[in-house]
Amino acid sequence: MATITRPSPGAPAGGELRRRTHPVRVDIARALPLTPAVLLLLVFLAGPILWCVYAAFTNIALTGAGSGDTQFVGLANFREAFSSKDFANSVVLTLVFTVLSAVVGQNLLGLALALLQKRAAPVVRALVGATVIGAWVIPEVVAGYLWYAFLAQDGTLNEIIGGLGLSQNWLYTLPIVAVSLANVWRGTAFSMLVYNAALSEIPAEIEEAAEMDGATGWGRLRHVTIPMIRRTVTTNLMLITLQTLSVFGLIYTMTKGGPGTKSQTLPLYMYEQAFSFSQIGYGTAIALVLLVVGAVFSLVYMRLLREDG
Repeated sequence: MATITRPSPGAPAGGELRRRTHPVRVDIARALPLTPAVLLLLVFLAGPILWCVYAAFTNIALTGAGSGDTQFVGLANFREAFSSKDFANSVVLTLVFTVLSAVVGQNLLGLALALLQKRAAPVVRALVGATVIGAWVIPEVVAGYLWYAFLAQDGTLNEIIGGLGLSQNWLYTLPIVAVSLANVWRGTAFSMLVYNAALSEIPAEIEEAAEMDGATGWGRLRHVTIPMIRRTVTTNLMLITLQTLSVFGLIYTMTKGGPGTKSQTLPLYMYEQAFSFSQIGYGTAIALVLLVVGAVFSLVYMRLLREDG
C-alpha cells in the first residue's frame, strides 16, 4: 500500500518552495520584457553622454592637431570656458531666454488660456485650442522662419506699424526678446494642455463654496485654484524649463545667435565651437555645462515637489 506523506504544518507549499529555490530565474523572467528598452537607452542615451564626458576632457577636433592625435587635456576645456567672455554671455542669455519664454511666458500664458477655456463656450474653447496647438505642432525651423518674416526689417510687423513711425529691425535691436516671444508662441500649448487637465480635476463644490463665502475671481485663483494645482505647476515648470534650455533651431533660424552674440545661447555657442571652429572637445565641455545647468534646475524643482507633497 502506498504511503501518503503529508507536509508538516510549518513546511512551505510546493509552489512556494520552487519560488524560493529559484529566485534568480524568476527575476530574470520578469526582467526580459524590459531588455529591449534598456538596450535602447544604453545605446542612444547613456552611450552619447559617456562619449561626451570622455571628449570633454580631450582636445579632439575635426581639423588640426586634435583630429589626428587626440590627447587627454584634463580640465583645460572647462578652464577656457569659464575664462571666456563669450561663454559667460551665453550663460546669461540662456537664463534670460529660459526665464522670459518658459518660466514667465509659456507658464503664465498657458495657465491664463486654460482658465479662460474653462469658462468659455465650447466653440470658443475649440477654436482657441486648435489655434494654440497648431502653433505647437509646427516644426521648430518653420516657426523660426515665420517669426523671422514677421519681425524682419521688411517684415509684416513693420508694414503694420510703419505709419506710426515705430518700425525698426526687431531682430537687431531686441534679438533675445524676439526669440523669446517666438518660443512663447510656439510652446504655450503644452502648458495650456497640462493646466487644462489639472483644472478639470478640481471639484466644482470647492469653487462654489469659495464663491458663496464671498471670494472674488482673483481670490479664488490665489487661495483655491493655485494651491490645489501647485504640484502640476512645479511639474510643468520643470518640463518646459528643460525643453527651453535646449532650444536651438528656432534661434538659429531667426538670428543665428546674432547680431554678434546678442542672442547666442549655450546651445548655439556649443554648436559654433564644435562645428564652426571644429573644436569638438571644447564644444562637448560646453554641452556638459548645459547638462549640469539642466540638472540644477531639475533638482530645484524636485525639491519643490517634495515640499509640496
